[in-house]
Amino acid sequence: MRYDDSPPPPESASSVSPDRPWFARRPALAVALASLAPTCLAVWVLTQVLAGPGSDAPRPAGARLAGASPGAAADAKPSASAGGPSAAPAAAPAKGPLTGRTVVIDPGHNTGNFKHGREIDRQVDIGTHRKECDTTGTTTNSGYMEAEFSLDVAHRARALLEAKGAKVVLTHDGERPWGPCIDERARIGNEAAADAVVSVHADGVSSGNRGFHVILPARVKGGAADTAKIVGPSRDLGERLASNFARTTGSSPANYLGSGTGLVVRDDLGGLNLSTRPKVFIECGNMRDDKDAAQLTSPEWRQKAAQGIADGITGFLGG
Repeated sequence: MRYDDSPPPPESASSVSPDRPWFARRPALAVALASLAPTCLAVWVLTQVLAGPGSDAPRPAGARLAGASPGAAADAKPSASAGGPSAAPAAAPAKGPLTGRTVVIDPGHNTGNFKHGREIDRQVDIGTHRKECDTTGTTTNSGYMEAEFSLDVAHRARALLEAKGAKVVLTHDGERPWGPCIDERARIGNEAAADAVVSVHADGVSSGNRGFHVILPARVKGGAADTAKIVGPSRDLGERLASNFARTTGSSPANYLGSGTGLVVRDDLGGLNLSTRPKVFIECGNMRDDKDAAQLTSPEWRQKAAQGIADGITGFLGG
């Protein structure tokens, strides 16, 4: 194909009069070849630029990576051993204010606990005494499980924190038939060297009791439990969590404990007693109160709850 701005094709040899001697035709032939050469050269150069070395398809001339050598673009193409030209590169972890930080989110209970009473009733040592491995958790009056709520909020909070660059570990992801036990939940956070651990729950007290509260670890020492190093940072985490949760969800601190602060200290929770990392529980509302239950069962409100939790963790970690 000839571009519109290229010179017209030279006069063909067949159009030269056969009556002219060959030596008279030679200058005309030379002129024709001379005029054709620049066009051929231009077309060849343009083809090489568009196609690039070793390519079967045209590629924009600017496709080479900035700062790379002329051959780098060809070297960077996916090879057959890497999955072939159609293989998509793996998504890079998000970079953000929490890059390099590890957060463990502990979705309270498990929907399968109701079917595994014997397993979850097994006694485990929480340092100060022994208590059941796990419990069923509560439900709303319509049957929405606390375990469903806690896992959903955990998923939402994980996505928000990962978008900020954090590594997020869940103590379980609904893949287990029951549990894990409270001592294992604590161990998961410890072994992950978590910078912050939050256990997500909803309360189940009588109707009329409303609002959220955050449970902080007491100073406990006994057996495998020693909370001396985490009491201070856990309170900081809990205060930031309560403040952000109230602002984001519009919920008030519980009206039935905590003296309106939304903060409660307990020494009977194995997940706190056995933790060596800053850790708190958050009871996001009362599932047995119809007004609180209407919020807890709303996907839009659960997103707000997750945002409040993620913001509290982010503030604690200085992100």
